[in-house]
Amino acid sequence: MRIGLLGTGPWAEGAHAPALSRHGDVDFAGVWGRRPEAAKELADRFGTRTYDDVDALLADVDAVAIALPPDIQAALAVRAARAGRHLLLDKPLASTVGQGRVVVDAVRASGVASVVFFTTRFQSVAEAWIAEQAAEKGWFTARAEWLGSVFTTDSPFGASPWRREKGALWDVGPHALSVLLPVLGDVRRVAAAAHGPGDTAHLVLEHADGASSTLTLSLTAPPAAAGAAVELRGEAGARLLPRSPDGAVPALERALDALMTAARTGVPHPCDAAFGLRVTEILASAEALLDG
Repeated sequence: MRIGLLGTGPWAEGAHAPALSRHGDVDFAGVWGRRPEAAKELADRFGTRTYDDVDALLADVDAVAIALPPDIQAALAVRAARAGRHLLLDKPLASTVGQGRVVVDAVRASGVASVVFFTTRFQSVAEAWIAEQAAEKGWFTARAEWLGSVFTTDSPFGASPWRREKGALWDVGPHALSVLLPVLGDVRRVAAAAHGPGDTAHLVLEHADGASSTLTLSLTAPPAAAGAAVELRGEAGARLLPRSPDGAVPALERALDALMTAARTGVPHPCDAAFGLRVTEILASAEALLDG
């Protein structure tokens, strides 16, 4: 599959480009970016070409991988889908529900495959654990903590304007939801939302299968407190999400496998654009409570 990369930031440089360049079944066809000089530097480093025009790149590829802020991603995803190109998208799908719906409509109308890269869902150990817990019945409650120090360390994402605007809810909230939803079922209602220190958000969710969950999300935690944890409790006892040895690049390679399988078979992947839209809807509901 010939795949072009849209984006040149830290995530494109550290995850997408390495995954595209080392995947044996992918032809890393080229890079487009909003900063042409950054696109050239990235393309040169990974032995591919630079495109100055998005439509020229779309004309030369079967699919695109997008590593851009969510509002820009949404617009370009629609453009690529309408051109008949498969989509490897990042989370969150979009910064508003309306933007996300346009993406899903374009994907459905064109019949292209889509995969949204929720990192944990494509880590082999975590994927197996999620499938095992989803097969269990009688979950009573769960807690998820996703705590980062993006704005309090020298993280390459600390200067990200959209992360500063949208905060942890939209940046790490999708990770937590991507683990909880396949196990506990869809969210029936965001029952409560409250602010914590910095950009920290606390959520209480009611799930369609009767369970409840609590989420604590932050990008401004002290470095010593940073980390992620998910605990489930129910008739099967208590279960903790195991640590995964897979980093972002191997997980992205698995996401590429999933995209190619969906494109070949026509069977949607569980983390497709429609799932990305559902996550966006839940985030928007939580944001409305926090802003209220």
